[in-house]
Amino acid sequence: MKITKGKQQRAQRVVIYGVESVGKSTFAAKFPRPLFLDIEGGTSHLDVDRCEISTWKQLTDALTEAKATDYKTIVIDSADWAERLCVEDLLASTKKTSIEDFGFGKGWVMVAERMSRFLSSVDQLIDAGKNVVLIAHSKIVRFEAPDALAAYDRYELKLSKQSAPLLKEFADELWFLRFKTKVSTTDSGKGKGIGGKERILLTTHSAAYDAKTRSGLAEELPLEWASVAHLFEAVATKQPDHIVDANEMVGWQARLAEHEGEVNQFLIARGVLTSEQTWRDCAPEYLHRVALRVDQFVNTAIEWRKANS
Repeated sequence: MKITKGKQQRAQRVVIYGVESVGKSTFAAKFPRPLFLDIEGGTSHLDVDRCEISTWKQLTDALTEAKATDYKTIVIDSADWAERLCVEDLLASTKKTSIEDFGFGKGWVMVAERMSRFLSSVDQLIDAGKNVVLIAHSKIVRFEAPDALAAYDRYELKLSKQSAPLLKEFADELWFLRFKTKVSTTDSGKGKGIGGKERILLTTHSAAYDAKTRSGLAEELPLEWASVAHLFEAVATKQPDHIVDANEMVGWQARLAEHEGEVNQFLIARGVLTSEQTWRDCAPEYLHRVALRVDQFVNTAIEWRKANS
């Protein structure tokens, strides 16, 4: 049995989202040799190579064609506008006038299934050695945690509740971009926001926003390319010499079996399995990736099941 050790440098899946005008596209333009799949039409102020996208088919075709280019980073601007194209294409193909015409919640489940297949296509760019950056807008939602005494506002991805968990699970890096503000107290005891010009990048989940990093980045960084440049050094497209067979690993199978229903439905929705299969039928390479982050994977499947039940 051949086992490889240590970290493996590869292309990165990055999702960046944030408040209005914080500079999401400008920051994405600093990634290694980017090609923008411009769905919003919002890159005219940037000196970048772009492909203007106006339909779902154009977007999926562009992903296929991008694999054969020599661009180092593919930027999808933006994920929420991509979901909008997905909805438009679904309605056109089924001759519906509204997503609600499918019945309560059913239309959004169909959209999530399409978005899952879309992310699988995006993953092929990673296999080709290209970084992928998905830009998204943010929204403020009222959130009530099971262990909290009261509800509170937090920032989330501006996608449907069915598609957002897929994007979060897909990402290696999920970064929230915002302006840094401080609160001072006036003589009357009221809070007053000051500052608001410094731009920061947040990498760790908090009650106020979603974020994550698999690269050990600091919780808060200046919104500068130098903060993350070391993650995007030249990567080899060569695959690992050996993928550990599913039967060689222990512990994680029990975690998947414990949540069999949620895991299977999630994988079917993502297009990884057919309705007759279970997670045990997944390719060894896929199971290897799941085993390395099984808790995160199971939690995402549970979250997806709750959003679609």
